[in-house]
Amino acid sequence: MFTLAELEQAHTIVGAAVPATPAHAWPLLAQRLGTHVVVKHENHTPAGAFKVRGGLVYVDNLKRTQPDVRGLITATRGNHGQSVAFAGRRNGLPVTIYVPRGNSVEKNRAMAAFGAELIEHGSDFQESREEAGRHAARDGLHMVPSFHPDLVRGVATYALELLRSAPDLDVLYVSVGQGSGICGCIMARDLLGLKTEIVGVQSTGAPSYALSFAARTVVSTNSADTNADGLATRSPDADALAIILKGASRIVQVSDAEIAEAVRIFWTDTHNLAEGAGAASLAAALQEKPKLAGKRVGLVLTGGNIDLDLFRRWVMPAAAHAEAGAA
Repeated sequence: MFTLAELEQAHTIVGAAVPATPAHAWPLLAQRLGTHVVVKHENHTPAGAFKVRGGLVYVDNLKRTQPDVRGLITATRGNHGQSVAFAGRRNGLPVTIYVPRGNSVEKNRAMAAFGAELIEHGSDFQESREEAGRHAARDGLHMVPSFHPDLVRGVATYALELLRSAPDLDVLYVSVGQGSGICGCIMARDLLGLKTEIVGVQSTGAPSYALSFAARTVVSTNSADTNADGLATRSPDADALAIILKGASRIVQVSDAEIAEAVRIFWTDTHNLAEGAGAASLAAALQEKPKLAGKRVGLVLTGGNIDLDLFRRWVMPAAAHAEAGAA
């Protein structure tokens, strides 16, 4: 998909707007998992999530190859849209973003704050994406896909940072939405010649990639029922799946209850607030704790953009239940 030199070029592009994010070894997480743990904090980017990297590289290449582009349009549940809005503003391009009805209020506000025009359409991401494609064709706008080699090259820059600072990781857990993050991790690992095992994580309520991984072919689902909006995908990308099949060892499924508990643990053990998709890596590691003894474990905290209302409804009850059980 790209060379190490091209990945390093992407890191230069990203670095002009996004400083390298920290990777910390947290003692309380190490105690909890019973082994060495490093967390890559993509919640510390200017957009609060890893996807901003992909948007910057995608739009940079677009401007060089299609200098007459009129504007950008895409569909999102939040972080991809913030990425496109952020990159569009930096490059002087108007951005239109489709979101499903009932989407995260705070992510919608963040996208609008970056200058995007928001349009609500459909009951889920897939319906929003289809309508955005029709709008793009009608108005001559450039449709930014959810998966593309330039998006992967951009987000792979966080994996480049992590794996160069911690090349001895035995296993790396990363959440899977549309696939750019895990594909970026696979590409960076392979380009660096490392042996780190890469494990994908999906929600039990939105398992399209997990089902596709098991079937070795694309399997779509009729719904994506999870509070972790970054994982709410029901139609996998065939190109992403091909990379995942070659480069990931497995895809673990975690429940919303496990994710809520992981959000709470990230807060208590590191004082970092994770969104659902951002906490999924920890949820999977906790589920697989017996397998991790003596291993050096990496967790990607992919983002921290969780609505306060969702936090109250979803995470706080889990915290109260845990405290009651400990009493």
